[in-house]
Amino acid sequence: MPRPLVVKVTCAQDDPERANQAFTVAAAAVAAGAEVSLWLTGEAASYAVTGRGPDLGLEHATPVDQLLDVVLAAGRVTVCTQCAARRAITADDVRDGVRLAGAALFAEEVLGDGVQALVY
Repeated sequence: MPRPLVVKVTCAQDDPERANQAFTVAAAAVAAGAEVSLWLTGEAASYAVTGRGPDLGLEHATPVDQLLDVVLAAGRVTVCTQCAARRAITADDVRDGVRLAGAALFAEEVLGDGVQALVY
C-alpha cells in the first residue's frame, strides 16, 4: 500500500503548468491506491466551486474538473478557510465532498506517520 499523500496546490491560471501538475499527481496517486488529501489554497481555491475554476488552457492536459472528480471519488479535497473567505467562497458554494478547513488540520495531516507532502 502506498504511503498517504498530501498535495497542496497554491496556483491556478497564474501558473497553469504547475497547477495542472498538482492535480495530475493527486489523481494519479488516487489511481495508484494511495490515500490522497488535496488542499486547494490561494488561486486554486476557485476550483472548489463547480464551474468556477479557470480553464488552464494546456494542450495534452486532462481538464482540472476531471482530475478533481477522480480525487473526490476516492480521496479528500479541502479548501483553505482563509483562502475561501478572501474569495467569498462558503461551505454552501463548494462541490459535494469538498470541505473547508484551516492550517491546524493541514498540519495534522502532513505530520501523520509516513505521510508525503507536496506543495505546488
